[in-house]
Amino acid sequence: MIGGFSLKSFTYIFLIAILIWCSNFESCIARRGRHWRHNNNRAFSSSLMKKKVKNYGNHNNNGGGSNSKPKPKSTPPPYKITPSLPPRIPNPDYPPSPPTKGYNNGGSSSTTFNVLDFGAKGDGNCDDTKAFEAAWAAACKVEASTMVVPADYTFYVGPISFSGPYCKPNIVFQLDGTIVAPTNSKVWGGGMFQWLEFSKLVGITIQGNGVIDGRGSVWWKDQPYDDPIDDEEKLIVPLNHTMGKPPPMPVESELGVKMPGIKPTALRFYGSFYPTVTGITIQNSPQCHLKFDSCNGVLVHDVTISSPGDSPNTDGIHLQNSKDVLIYSSNLGCGDDCISIQTGCSNVYVHNVNCGPGHGISIGGLGKDNTRACVSNITVRDVNMHNTMNGVRIKTWQGGSGSVQGVQFSNIQVSEVQLPIVIDQFYCDKKSCSNQTAAVALAGINYEEIKGTYTVKPVHFACSDSLPCVDVSLTSIELKPVQEQYHLYDPFCWQTYGELKTPTLPPISCLQIGKPPNNRIQTDRDLC
Repeated sequence: MIGGFSLKSFTYIFLIAILIWCSNFESCIARRGRHWRHNNNRAFSSSLMKKKVKNYGNHNNNGGGSNSKPKPKSTPPPYKITPSLPPRIPNPDYPPSPPTKGYNNGGSSSTTFNVLDFGAKGDGNCDDTKAFEAAWAAACKVEASTMVVPADYTFYVGPISFSGPYCKPNIVFQLDGTIVAPTNSKVWGGGMFQWLEFSKLVGITIQGNGVIDGRGSVWWKDQPYDDPIDDEEKLIVPLNHTMGKPPPMPVESELGVKMPGIKPTALRFYGSFYPTVTGITIQNSPQCHLKFDSCNGVLVHDVTISSPGDSPNTDGIHLQNSKDVLIYSSNLGCGDDCISIQTGCSNVYVHNVNCGPGHGISIGGLGKDNTRACVSNITVRDVNMHNTMNGVRIKTWQGGSGSVQGVQFSNIQVSEVQLPIVIDQFYCDKKSCSNQTAAVALAGINYEEIKGTYTVKPVHFACSDSLPCVDVSLTSIELKPVQEQYHLYDPFCWQTYGELKTPTLPPISCLQIGKPPNNRIQTDRDLC
């Protein structure tokens, strides 16, 4: 007995105390272990860790946690989009070879949708618009599906929109036949801005050996001179001082009436990620042939664009508000710019392209109607130009704001090009424009390895009085004149500053070396 307790009772009490103490110690270790695991979990972002640590602190200090209401959960997007990735290069083994003529639904898979199976006739006369809409509606519901426009058929299709944003990603539009536009003015009503449109899609691909024919001559005939002119025409003076007009084109609309005033773009992409166009031919568009507006990750290669050199305002490829663009291995011939790069474009890479006829490759016009324009990181290289109005050009209107910076034109071969190198900050597509002091700032424009023949003037640099062009460099420029039907002029420079890194042919002595003496400090209007 010890103090009234038996040794046995004391032993039991002692064991119970040990068990209780161990239980509390394990709980502490467990709690401590949770904090250790939390502090060492590198999978959490720093912001998430801070949020959790703060919550733990509130729990420990306040007992009841925070009194603020929890934030509602945001709905996740249907697809994970990472615009910073480079343009998607399609797998050459996908999709499988397109069906041949006469292919019907009996042998089709659940991911292939042939327009013939949805009622298309493909005779070039019957209206196949509804069949195309139905085939798209079916393909839209299936990820990585293929909508087939088979070879050896001609499909008459009116204005149509193949649109998301609820379509599944990575749809392939397999074009091996021919799609033709209506020439009936009633189909167009008062006019439309596009004929075939693909909007708000992810990973859309148009590929094949087919043709998109806008049959634009009915539009060109009706309004060949009402459209804005290319202002560089003022620099091109024939030897006899007359600028002959092309004869009217002998084509009538289906009903023999005038087409609407608004002419459509043949193929337009809007608000899409990773659109791809490859293999096809786009010809005779009423206006621009291929346009990308507000798109990311654009890929165009092995494409042919064709329309007469005197067809008005028929740009080949038009880029606007689009980023991460790759264009290569294509033949572009049209009545306006082979490639037009407009405001909001950055990270554009063009290489191995043939241009002609046309007005060359242009950045702009920018800043029209006192608007703000931002263009950066543009590379154009390994290009052949034959019989074009301009070679490589930057054009801006007076009164605009913003900037163009980081431009590289290199290895450009010109043949009988009227104006191979142009900067024009006094661009005007009307008979006259008012003088304004504001301008889009131009800086970091590099010309390298531009060689060949010209017919009017080798270099034309016309920069703003209030905001001169700066950091313009020329390397290995060799341009020889061809005396044909135009007056020849020497290089011209106005308010253009930079560097001649090598001697040039002809000598471009008008370029002012260094920086402008009164270089105006850029304001918020200039910066992008």
